[in-house]
Amino acid sequence: MSETTEYRANRSTADAEKWLEEHGDYLYRYACFRMRNAHDAEDAVQETLLAALRSVDRFTGSSTMRTWLVGILNHKIADHFRKTAREKVGAEEDTAITSVDDFFRKDGHLAEADTSWDADPGEILERREFHRQLQECLRMLPDRLFRIFTMREMNNLPAEEICRAAGITESNLWVMLHRSRLQLRRCLERSWFGKAAA
Repeated sequence: MSETTEYRANRSTADAEKWLEEHGDYLYRYACFRMRNAHDAEDAVQETLLAALRSVDRFTGSSTMRTWLVGILNHKIADHFRKTAREKVGAEEDTAITSVDDFFRKDGHLAEADTSWDADPGEILERREFHRQLQECLRMLPDRLFRIFTMREMNNLPAEEICRAAGITESNLWVMLHRSRLQLRRCLERSWFGKAAA
């Protein structure tokens, strides 16, 4: 091994150890919030650090190291969802979906929410408990709805790309996103806003 190659290998090891120490916990929490289980989150963080090592020469410093690593992690999470969506196309039905009728009165008007949505959103989002409850509500979504919702709302993938990966039509995508939002709203009204009102 030449001195240059050995120097690069030592530098890479030092970089990886430094990134893991400074940003590992944050990246892991970030991935856990967006993914279904801890094992997938660990894999995504590991793949992120490996990709960062391979492309560290392209890091220009125009953002912080953490921002750069989170950008890579977002791509790894999106890749994971694309892969799992392709593997499960047609393999599951959207069971356990709340009926749309649950959200409307018999006269066709939208049913009143059990609780108020008037609280300051910034204040609510700052509460750790709310984040934990949101994560729990996301976990309660059926797998396919969870993947679709996460790809669109958390990873900001374009609709066309999600449809391609999941093997669905664009109209089906919007229906699934609507169902996901309704279920999340109902879950949060019961578990979070209901508690806050009590």
